[in-house]
Amino acid sequence: MNRWLVSISVVLALGTAGAQAAGDAAAGKTKAAVCAACHGPDGNSPANPLWPKLAGQHSSYLLKQLNDLKSGARKDQTMSPMAAPLSEQDMQDLVAYFSGQTQKPGTAAADKVALGEKIYRAGNKNSGVAACMACHGPTGIGNAPARFPRISGQHAPYVEKALKDFRAGTRSNDLNGMMRGVAARMTDDEIAAVAQYVQGLR
Repeated sequence: MNRWLVSISVVLALGTAGAQAAGDAAAGKTKAAVCAACHGPDGNSPANPLWPKLAGQHSSYLLKQLNDLKSGARKDQTMSPMAAPLSEQDMQDLVAYFSGQTQKPGTAAADKVALGEKIYRAGNKNSGVAACMACHGPTGIGNAPARFPRISGQHAPYVEKALKDFRAGTRSNDLNGMMRGVAARMTDDEIAAVAQYVQGLR
């Protein structure tokens, strides 16, 4: 009986903690005004394709990235200073807002689709490149509990830069080095093709 009570107490405490930590999307919309210059008012970053779309991204992934940028686990000349003053509640509110927005779809360059789809769905057995869909799913929607991001519809230049940063080791906040391991085996042509393919994936 005592064990049962302890178990219930732990579950209730965790549930309460989760509820208290939940973000407020309305507050996030107000706080996102400063983000709009780069990411767009609805998280679709129309100005520069090197700035990622945040609309429709998993809140678990967005929260990890903001925390990593704040702590220095991920470094970015533009975003690190932006994340530094954010409180935990600020981050929760921002991710609640952006994750609830609708992503605008992209279009893939036709000459990149064949190679991009091949790598995305089957990888490259000869060089040991794993299939992207193993983690990001057949439609590129990702895996929220595992904090694997949605990459479908993402700007190709941003995806290409991210893969090259993982390959170079200048970005290293991936789980167990998985993205660094994959990107290290990819050629420039494979990276460009996959980036274009996922931009048009939906």
